[in-house]
Amino acid sequence: MDDHFKKVVAHCKEYGFVFRSSDIYDGLGAVYDYGPYGTSLKNKLRAYWWKCMVQLNEEVVGLDSAIFMHPEVWKASGHVDAFNDPLIDNKDSKKRYRADVLIEEQIEKLLGKADKEVAKAAKKFAEGFDEALFRETNPRVLKYNEAAEGLRERYAAAAEKNDLTELYNIIVEQGIKCPVSGSGNWTDVRQFNLMFGTRLGSVSDEGLELYLRPETAQGIFVNYLNVQKTARMRIPFGIAQTGKAFRNEIVARQFIFRMREFEQMEMQYFVRPGTEMEWYAHWKEARLNWHLSLGLDETNYRFHDHDKLAHYANAAADIEFKFPFGFKELEGIHSRTDFDLKRHGEFSGKKITYFDPEIDEHYTPYVVETSIGLDRLFLGLLSACLQDEQLEDGSSRTVLRLPKAMAPIQVAILPLLKKDGLPEKARSIQKELSSRFEIQYDDKDAIGRRYRRQDAIGTPYCITVDHQTLEDDAVTIRDRDSMEQQRIPVSQLGAALADTDLLFLVEKYNERLSKSKF
Repeated sequence: MDDHFKKVVAHCKEYGFVFRSSDIYDGLGAVYDYGPYGTSLKNKLRAYWWKCMVQLNEEVVGLDSAIFMHPEVWKASGHVDAFNDPLIDNKDSKKRYRADVLIEEQIEKLLGKADKEVAKAAKKFAEGFDEALFRETNPRVLKYNEAAEGLRERYAAAAEKNDLTELYNIIVEQGIKCPVSGSGNWTDVRQFNLMFGTRLGSVSDEGLELYLRPETAQGIFVNYLNVQKTARMRIPFGIAQTGKAFRNEIVARQFIFRMREFEQMEMQYFVRPGTEMEWYAHWKEARLNWHLSLGLDETNYRFHDHDKLAHYANAAADIEFKFPFGFKELEGIHSRTDFDLKRHGEFSGKKITYFDPEIDEHYTPYVVETSIGLDRLFLGLLSACLQDEQLEDGSSRTVLRLPKAMAPIQVAILPLLKKDGLPEKARSIQKELSSRFEIQYDDKDAIGRRYRRQDAIGTPYCITVDHQTLEDDAVTIRDRDSMEQQRIPVSQLGAALADTDLLFLVEKYNERLSKSKF
């Protein structure tokens, strides 16, 4: 899996998906730029989220709030006092780690050992293997699972009390070692605030002290009254936005999985108090269906209910994705109660409530949040879709099997030769299709090499223009996944390429929702 992750990172740079920021100056730690193909893929993921979250839900409206916000916002939200991560250093390697992540990885290692025992037994007993019975009775599996559960409970208790000494004790007693030095020579655990500070004003030492926003959610909460009144929204309703957020991460690693500048796609759904758990369950299922509509295998996803709840929440779960380095958080769904609106009401002196005509009552709405990291979604998709494939003729190819509607380039147009009128015909087809599809014209190298280039960037279809095209106005269209080729008239290309449209995915999402119990 480490080798695959390295291949993903190398592929991103080689083919123009992601570059190190300020690369000619040797880069900047945990900050990245998106190249031409990466920008296209990212834009399509964002557009698909927006279509499904806002366009398909008449009770959800959009917002684009500023990155700079009044400093009182972050005092009210609790970020100034409580937006911390537990930090620990290894004295030998001088490397810095998040204590909670080290413990969570230890829990995963114990569970992984149990899974290995199951896998060995399954291989040994083959068709007669009863996995459920084996998990319930095998002493080694039970030992590993019990150890993992005991460690999870101990960690949750320490995190709930913010007991840094206990977190240190857990790391030492579990024998957790530094991956670099291999030693357990640790410093004490201490807290580290994640917000970037700056100043607003013409003179730096006299300006107003501000923070770069660590999340986009607060921009929605402080605009609740503006949006509710101007858009004439009635509860339940949601406010959605996408945008950049900034966190001074202790350990920014694993490529674009954990960055200091990243993009979120969030929706805050305002509901009547007492109904929040119903809506929490609804959005958990809806969001998982959205991810599954992208077409990846269901085994890539799982729910993880939080052991430790944030100070504002009464329920929280993550949709985790199977990255090359294990299952990690992809999207969070949280029931935030009325904490945020009440706090902003207290700090601003404004009355932030809703009059509900159905029950003739004023109240502070409860909030159910869905929050997804766009960069993590991008990385998960690339990791799952990048494949090396052995072909029947003994050769191999690298193919990026992205959902066809997400492909950076949807169609490649390839004239067989650079003469005999083929380029002119190819350009005319490109002009005809370019208003509907993202197209790349490629006439360099042999046709086989051009196919391989398009496979590597995920292009679903290649259209070859040959001499016969000039006679019958038909082209050869090649499918990326099957590599099958068929001859079709130019007039039918629009219909043949329909599954590269975002609406194709939207229909799949709607189909999944229609089967939902909510």
